[in-house]
Amino acid sequence: MEIRLWELNPKKFIEEKVKDISSKVGNGLAINALSGGVDSSAVTILGHKALGDRLKTYFIDNGLMREGEPERIVSMFKKLGVNVEIVDSKEIFFNELRNITDPEEKREAITKAFYKDVFGDLVTKSGAKYLFQGTILTDVDETIAGIKRQHNVFEQLGIDPEDAFGYRILEPLVQLRKPAVREVARALGLPEEIYNRPPFPGPALAARVIGEVRPERVETVRKATRIVEEELKDSGAFQYLAILHEDRVIGMRDGKRDFGFQIEVRCWESKDARTGSPTRLPYDTLDRLAERITTEVPGVVSVTYNITKKPPSTIEAI
Repeated sequence: MEIRLWELNPKKFIEEKVKDISSKVGNGLAINALSGGVDSSAVTILGHKALGDRLKTYFIDNGLMREGEPERIVSMFKKLGVNVEIVDSKEIFFNELRNITDPEEKREAITKAFYKDVFGDLVTKSGAKYLFQGTILTDVDETIAGIKRQHNVFEQLGIDPEDAFGYRILEPLVQLRKPAVREVARALGLPEEIYNRPPFPGPALAARVIGEVRPERVETVRKATRIVEEELKDSGAFQYLAILHEDRVIGMRDGKRDFGFQIEVRCWESKDARTGSPTRLPYDTLDRLAERITTEVPGVVSVTYNITKKPPSTIEAI
């Protein structure tokens, strides 16, 4: 049952979830993956409040994250008293994604890499029987509605993770939407740069590459993402991102033809990601984005801006 923002008492919610986690896990061990987003960060702190050192936290370096993200997040949580181990899984993820272009097949490949290959191995090595994850209600809604399969939704689709993967999944935030999660994260003592961070998809930059997800294509969208986040961080928007299109387009450099890449920029006004409207960015901002991306990201010759509302568009491309 949904806990709406106006119904939420963050302190009471935290107390109840800590008690619930302790009761379910008992004297056992649990693991969780920390991505640095507000959902996984809140789950990490909740889990450590309940279990202490019996929760092992990992950062899964899948090769699909923002620039410098693994080291930055590990350092930040160390200051919060949480030790995080980086797991290098880049080869596993890119092998699973090889030759796949269909959006849903990509999400299925990422789900398999996360839950069967990586977490399955971590569970076996650690002896843990529980996995904590930051599934929120919007993830469930979009999956059940068939809009897109979120990689972290199972039981709501009739999939038993214990049968499929050998461990149970606990979802302390599944009654909440993003604004409520931010309030819980703030009450947990997380820094503002975490609890007010723009949403980032579970499939990470794979959700922003149209076509096959290869390391060099991810690197292109990663560089564009850094520029978009730098330029729009003070926009007040709900979310902003860069997308790499599949087809190349004709451009010009130094008076010569340049057959290069196209980056699409999206920037959204939304409360909970169920609906959204493109931010009416000043033209000077769009001009600066285009100049920086085509200058600083090798091979990019075209930058576009999405002006379509959700629906019929979606916030992420894939």
